Amino acid sequence: MSDRNISWRMPTIIVIFSVVFLVVGVGCIGWALSNIEAQSRYTDSQPFDVTARTPVDSQTSGQGGGANKASTAQTTSVTKANNSHAARPSAGARIGSLYIPVLGRNLAIVEGTDTEALKKGVGHYSGSVMPGVKDNCVLSGHRDTVLTGLGKVGIGDELIIKTSSGRFIYIVKRIRIVGKNDKTVIVPTTHAVLTLTTCYPFHYIGPAPRRYIVSADLSATR
Repeated sequence: MSDRNISWRMPTIIVIFSVVFLVVGVGCIGWALSNIEAQSRYTDSQPFDVTARTPVDSQTSGQGGGANKASTAQTTSVTKANNSHAARPSAGARIGSLYIPVLGRNLAIVEGTDTEALKKGVGHYSGSVMPGVKDNCVLSGHRDTVLTGLGKVGIGDELIIKTSSGRFIYIVKRIRIVGKNDKTVIVPTTHAVLTLTTCYPFHYIGPAPRRYIVSADLSATR
């Protein structure tokens, strides 16, 4: 083989190996990012510790111990009010459905907000009242599964819940963005309220630092 042929083939071989390494590298990066997003799907949309029935972080940023004790008392009062009604459903049980007309989506509501519950649908925070009850009913779901598109829901839109107790129509009154450990999401209310929570920003890669909150007042019961 001549020196000319060797000198011509060597750059070609180098180019081929460079392309192969580039493709493999891009593939590895894509795989890593997809795994990060998949992992976040089952971690960052869980703002509540179901076992303790309190927020995961016991201290809200910027608040002192007094605020923390007050929040614990509020959570306890919600639980007591809730237990005065029908027997509590078991963890993971389907308790009803949530229909979001503006999105054309009908979603299962499951008791609990742990990893397994949120794989099945929208999770009902066990420390809050059941739908239709006078107080704050809190539902949580993943931003990239059941609550995809929640940002399209606006003030005045309907949220319709069906359970064995009836059909409850809520009207959206407030939308806000809070820190992931903000306790105001689960505080008691003087009237029937539905609070939907999901992670924010919606397209954030990894555990999202904030929560997107949609609050609606009960308008009608059928």
